[in-house]
Order: sequence, then structure tokens, then C-alpha cells
Amino acid sequence: MTEVSLGMPRLPAPDYPAEVRARLEADAKEIIARYPGSRSALLPLLHLVQSEEGHVTPTGMRFCAEMLDLTTAEVNAVATFYTMYRRKPSGDYQVGVCTNTLCAVMGGDAIFEALQEHLGVGNNETTEDGKVTLEHIECNAACDYAPVVMVNWEFFDNQTPESAKKLVDDLRAGREVRPTRGAPLCTFKETARILAGFPDERPGAVEASGSAGPASLAGLRLAKGEASGPKVVSPRGGEAPATAGQPTTSTGEAPEPHPSSHDAPQRTAASDPDNPAGPVTKEGK
Repeated sequence: MTEVSLGMPRLPAPDYPAEVRARLEADAKEIIARYPGSRSALLPLLHLVQSEEGHVTPTGMRFCAEMLDLTTAEVNAVATFYTMYRRKPSGDYQVGVCTNTLCAVMGGDAIFEALQEHLGVGNNETTEDGKVTLEHIECNAACDYAPVVMVNWEFFDNQTPESAKKLVDDLRAGREVRPTRGAPLCTFKETARILAGFPDERPGAVEASGSAGPASLAGLRLAKGEASGPKVVSPRGGEAPATAGQPTTSTGEAPEPHPSSHDAPQRTAASDPDNPAGPVTKEGK
């Protein structure tokens, strides 16, 4: 007879070593103090224990239950509901390929299939070196840069199978990789601690987060009645001129472009700077 696992933790789960327990308790108390009701701290506490071991273990769930006066069943119900909490050991870099509608038709499915073959892993599986866990993900609200790949929740826009394969190769080799937007990459454990609510102490990391890109802001500018320039995505590797409503630096100049080290522009209206995007009529004016 085949044994069926329901994902429930086997009890009693072992406790953390004394020194680890003491350190996590101090962090947990800081998190819990932020909320008027202690059980509201469960989500960040799960990120906290995930930052310790790279996934949410039975020991981590026991710790959360004890800190919040919950049952392990209550903690397990939350930990298994959200896909951001890993249930088994995973890689230093979570590489997620969006396969929702727009990313899929723009090449997301092809990217996911290429990475599966290139890495020799399936969905939610990790490479033998422990560096990369591959997964397909749902919409990450970046359709204007489709197809999108995310690494530890940082964006890599306008990808192709070739650029995505180079991306994972660089991650596994330890080479520097720059997201298209957002803070510099850190490991999955470090990301989990930031999601638990602790500051990112890396110099310049917060400032590097920036804001939405020109393609994302085009609709907002039109809604506000501002002039729309013919280009919504700056040329890769070059500077884009400042347009009406576009953020500028303190000197009035256009901000420096922040292309990803793995940017791969597609020949589409959304990513071809020579192909105007947006309305061509003057409706509403």
C-alpha cells in the first residue's frame, strides 16, 4: 500500500539548539511587538524561521506555535497555504518563470521548458549543487515587461530562453547578476529575513529599489492628462530622454537607466523603442 503524505508535521518535532532558539526568540519578540494581536505576526514569523533553514520545517512550525500560543495545526494550515513558504530544502536562488497569460504567449512557456532541460530539474526542484530552485509562478504584475523571470522576487524583464539560461549559469557560477529593477540580489535566506520585517543593511540596497519604469508609468501619465512620448521603454544600453511626467534627478536630468545584466528585449510593441506604444488618437482631449 502506498503511503500518502498530507504535509502535516510529524510530532513531536525537535527543538532548535539552545543558542539558535535564544536568537530566534529575540527576533520573534521584536516582530510580535509590532502587532496589537500576537497571531497577526504568524506570516513574518514563518519568514523568520525560513531564513534560518531555507524552508519551513516542523521545528520552525513548532517554534511559531509556541511563540504565538497557537496549535501546530493552525501554523501548518498557513504555512502550506502560501507558496512563498517552502516545505522542503531549496536553492540559494529561487528562479521563478511567469507562465500566466501574457508572459506565456510572449515566451514564458518556452523559457520554462528551456530551463527545465538546461538545469535537468522539474517544477519546484533544485539543482544538485543546491544553487537554483526552478518554479513556474503566476502573475507578478509586470506584464508590461513580459516575459518576466524573478530571482528571489527581484525582476528580470523581457527575457528569452537564451538570456534565462545565461542567468542561471551565472547564478550557479557565482558571477554578479543585476536585476532589471529593484535591489541587488541576495540569497533566499537573506530575502526571507527581509520579508520578516528586518532592514536590508547592505549599503545602497534600499536606494537601489527605485520606482516603476517608463512602461509602467505610461498609463498613469495619460490618466493625468500629461503628454505621452512615443517611447515607453528606453533603448537597452542607452539613455532615454526625459519626457513629460517622467521622474528626473535633482538636476532635472533623466535618471540613469538600470538595465539588467540579462536584459533581452523582444521585438514587440512593448519592448521595441522604435515602435510607438500607447494611444494614437486624441480621444478625451
